Amino acid sequence: MKVRYDIRKNAYGNAAAYFELAKKLRGKAEGMKKAIEKTHEEIAAQAGKAGAEKEKLLPRVKREKKAHEKFRHFFTSSGLLAIGGRDAKQNDAIVARHMEEGDLFFHADIQGGSVVVLKGGEKADVDDGREAAQFAACYSNAWKSAAAVDAYCVKPAQISKHSSGGYVGQGGYAIEGERLWFRGTKLELAIGKNGEGIVCVQPAICKRKLENALLLVPGNIEKGKAAVQIAKDVGVHVDEILQALPAGNFQIRKL
Repeated sequence: MKVRYDIRKNAYGNAAAYFELAKKLRGKAEGMKKAIEKTHEEIAAQAGKAGAEKEKLLPRVKREKKAHEKFRHFFTSSGLLAIGGRDAKQNDAIVARHMEEGDLFFHADIQGGSVVVLKGGEKADVDDGREAAQFAACYSNAWKSAAAVDAYCVKPAQISKHSSGGYVGQGGYAIEGERLWFRGTKLELAIGKNGEGIVCVQPAICKRKLENALLLVPGNIEKGKAAVQIAKDVGVHVDEILQALPAGNFQIRKL
């Protein structure tokens, strides 16, 4: 390495000059390092943003939907259809227009939640009943409190819009007679695609297989962020996931 020596200065003066030069170069190097790191961060952020936008732009499946698909729904392990309301209006519609003799009415033992009707439920086995109860529990306000909840079922004849206090408001019902209880029902849902590539949500205890399945439980991830992550893992449009999720926050696990 060549070193320039200024004959106008003594050895101490030359050393001091090189020391100052080294300080300047070190400062420039640090500045360049920070600039490079910032550039890398900006590139990563843009890539993440582009990825999120790409997920939103995934094509939605265009097809003719069946009547039960306007409601929350799933098929039990033995193939029975269960339908649930997305809001109070749908709860009333399900009871008034879709619940028949031989069905069972399910609800979580908490104010605010989906009515779930298990078609042909009176002839269902115990596992089918547990699955419908878990579905009702997950689509209730219990998900927001991240706690297990009791659920119950009754026959259609036990449901009424009238109680001793008068008419029951939209989405609510008076229950007469004994209830079949499902105590301490866990809040766990499975989400994935069925064989036709359609997004499906079902109680975690259901034995039906889903593609790219994930387990959802109450957690710390806000619903919108959870939907983006789930859409990416399942391989569908994020709006389809948003429509399928209960209200609250999430923890996402692989199944």
